[in-house]
Amino acid sequence: MRRDPAPTTREPKPTPTGGKITGLTPQRRDSERVNVAIDGEFSFGLGLDIVLRESLAVGDLLDTARVAALIAADERGKATTAGLSLLAYRSRSEREIRDRLKLKGFSLGAIDEAVSRLDGWGYLNDASFARAWVENRATHQPRGERLLAHELRQKGIASDVIAETLVEAGIDEAAAALELGRAKLRSYRGLEAPVARRRLGGFLTRRGFGYDVVGPVLDQLLTAAVDELDGGTGEDAEG
Repeated sequence: MRRDPAPTTREPKPTPTGGKITGLTPQRRDSERVNVAIDGEFSFGLGLDIVLRESLAVGDLLDTARVAALIAADERGKATTAGLSLLAYRSRSEREIRDRLKLKGFSLGAIDEAVSRLDGWGYLNDASFARAWVENRATHQPRGERLLAHELRQKGIASDVIAETLVEAGIDEAAAALELGRAKLRSYRGLEAPVARRRLGGFLTRRGFGYDVVGPVLDQLLTAAVDELDGGTGEDAEG
């Protein structure tokens, strides 16, 4: 699995002043970006799409306000590209995208525009994200609804979306807890039954199951495993 790119921060730069465009040259490392020279010196970079859309040409006079508008449009484009890059690693909630773009130093306006574009293209949908998150957890790391709800809240998902997602998922907490508990219980062989019960109860509780689920599961598993759990010498530590 690929790791997320590490967050980076950028210091805001002062807006260049206006003047005459004396050069429009492709950047050496990215042919989709153009270096703009004003009055003989490099001033700022722009996406090629903006240069073409704005019909910029050598000899054009730009005032400071137009320079600022061009740079702002470029920032919106870069924020959108950064958002797409983040989504290429895995699906994300809207708040995650906003938080990551903020860490990268983009302005609020650029972030708002990027999120709007990504949402319009169908790349951002908190309900779909929540469903995918719950399905992934159910398949690879089963847990109770309480922990799932907590994780989704941490991702910025709204409470009503969380509630609807969990209802739609139809999670059988008893079955999930029983499966997890049965697998974990094997590591407690040799422990006294009360110690094994306490450890297993703590394990299932940390996985987000309430005692209304944990209690019956412990009764079922410990009763069935009583012959395997003897008066061993395992230390009474949380497992």
